[in-house]
Parts: sequence; C-alpha cells; structure tokens
Amino acid sequence: MAYVAVTGGREAIEQSLKLLEIFRDSKEDISVSSIKENMGLLIDKIMSEAGFYSQEYAALALKQCEGSVEEAVFLLRAYRSTLPRNYYSNPVDTRDMRLIRRISAAFKDIPGGQILGPTYDYSHRLLDFSLMEEKNADEKKEEQEPEEELSGADIHCGRVTDLLREEKVLEYVEEDNTEPFDVTCNLLTFPAPRSARLQTFARSDAGFLGGVAYSAMRGYGATHPTVSELRCGYVEVCVPYALNEEEELCIGEILVTEVEALVPSCTETDEEFDKMTLSGGYGLIFGRNENKAIAMSIADASLETVGDTPSQDEEFVLTHGDCLEMSGFISHLKLPHYVTFQSKLDRVRAKEEA
Repeated sequence: MAYVAVTGGREAIEQSLKLLEIFRDSKEDISVSSIKENMGLLIDKIMSEAGFYSQEYAALALKQCEGSVEEAVFLLRAYRSTLPRNYYSNPVDTRDMRLIRRISAAFKDIPGGQILGPTYDYSHRLLDFSLMEEKNADEKKEEQEPEEELSGADIHCGRVTDLLREEKVLEYVEEDNTEPFDVTCNLLTFPAPRSARLQTFARSDAGFLGGVAYSAMRGYGATHPTVSELRCGYVEVCVPYALNEEEELCIGEILVTEVEALVPSCTETDEEFDKMTLSGGYGLIFGRNENKAIAMSIADASLETVGDTPSQDEEFVLTHGDCLEMSGFISHLKLPHYVTFQSKLDRVRAKEEA
C-alpha cells in the first residue's frame, strides 16, 4: 500500500506523537495478557484480517493503537513482512478438527450430533451490570456453582457433505492439485484462481464481506445458501520433516472456524428442477469468527455464478475487501491535496466569472 506515513515538519510531528502518548496513557493500565484473555473475538478478527496467527502480538497491537482494528491490522501486517518464511505447512485436513462447536442448519440429526459450544446465539442480549464490578480469580471461583464433571475426551466428527457425496446429490468437482496461489507474494490478477479468492476473502474486512454476502441474498446476486455445517475447533499445523519429506512434524495447532454452504446449481424452475444438484461455498477463518466464515462461503459461491450484480463481479469483490487497502486509501484523503484542489477551484472560479 503506497499510502502510509508521510514526511512533514519535524517539530510538529514530534509534538503530535507526544500528544498520542498522552491520549493513550491511562491511570488503569491494561495488560496484554488481559486483552488476550478478555477480548478473544476481537483478537480473532484482527488475526484474520492481518493474516497473522498470534494472539499475543494481536493483543499488543490492539493496546498500542487504542483499540483501532485497522491500525492493529496495519501493525501486524508490517511486522509479518519482516519475518522469514522458513516452511510451507502441509495441507490441513479439517476432518481431524478437535471440535468445540459444530452445528448444521441443513439437518436436524447429524452423525455426532449438534454441538452448540460457546456462542452468543442463545443469550438474551441484555447488559450484565455485574461485569462492572472487578473481581479477582479467587472471588470468581467462589461464586461459581458446582458443575457436573465434564468429559475430557476430544470430539471428532465426520463431515455432513461426505454423506451428501455418498448420495451423489452434490455437484461433481474435479480435484485441483495445482500449487496454491500466494496473494502475499504475487500480484493478484483476474480471473483469479479459487485459492487466491479464498486467501483474499480470509484477509478481507469482515464488514465488507458481510455486506457482499447480504447483497447476494437480498437479490443483488444469485446465492441464498443453506449452511450444511459450521465447525469451530483446533487443527494441527504440520511441516515436512527436513530429513525425510515423506514424514511430517507437528509444530502446533490453531483455532479456526470452517463453514460449508450448499447452493442449488440452477434456478428452481420446473424446467431445470430435474437437472438440479447442490454446489458449495467454502469459508475458513482464524479463530471464532462465524459470521465472517459464513459470509466468505456465500461470497465464494456467488463468484462461481455468472451475472451482472456486484457480488458476482470478481474484480470488485476481491479488490475492495482488503481492510488495509481500504482504510489506507480513505485515510490518504487527510494528506495534502493543495495543488489538485487549487486546480479545481480555479476552474470553478473561471466558470463563475464567465
């Protein structure tokens, strides 16, 4: 992004930075660990848009920029660009996901059952004023009611779409073994491969992506999907073993949200009903980030259709969704535009004089 820091009067800039420190200073300092533990969903949003998985550094960036998501993403991407890329991880099979949440809107009963997990979907959306009172860990522990003993066993479940493939109701898609397109190292061109689309969506602004998905469902597109399965859990990240590439080493695990959406392959008219199958849209996002993952699956499915609506315009959707590019281009309007504005002003004055 070309629109970043600019030069100016040294003394004025130094005073501006001092003022920034004053505004950021607080009598009640909040620790990075506290931000990480108490702002989990915000941390996940920042990691997603930055394309950088580090809860601690995301919390640090959030503290440094007074809670501005755009600035935090900027800081993380700038830091990520300084790091060496030592490995390319092997493809992750999300069938092996260690689940904390798993639901299906397409079927009531699914093998393994519906797992509600941690979600605000069933909360009353009423302000909890008890949270205004600060309590330490011991006080919280004393107030907790005794709970039933929970099983510590990991939960693993197969995919719902695997069952549909067995019934042959899903549209057949050939396996694509081409090397994934890396949007962080290569210029995005159009038409873009699907791997580039998904990477761009994963780093896109959640609000923009939600707007694209909303427009597609409201009629500015041809997509109104059903969520076949939403899964949230931990997946292992492995890299090839240096001494034997046929083996792999697990270097850790990350929390992700995955969504598979089902879309009719054609319009539901009597003429086309006999030819109808189900195609899919896909979303995979860092952390607990369900709305963005669903929006990503809708946007993915929408770009697979042909039409004149904004949600079906690949260049429009992929170019304008990047959080950093978007905020950078808008904020550049704060930079000096004296010459261009004076030119416009002179033309207006000349017109009035004429």
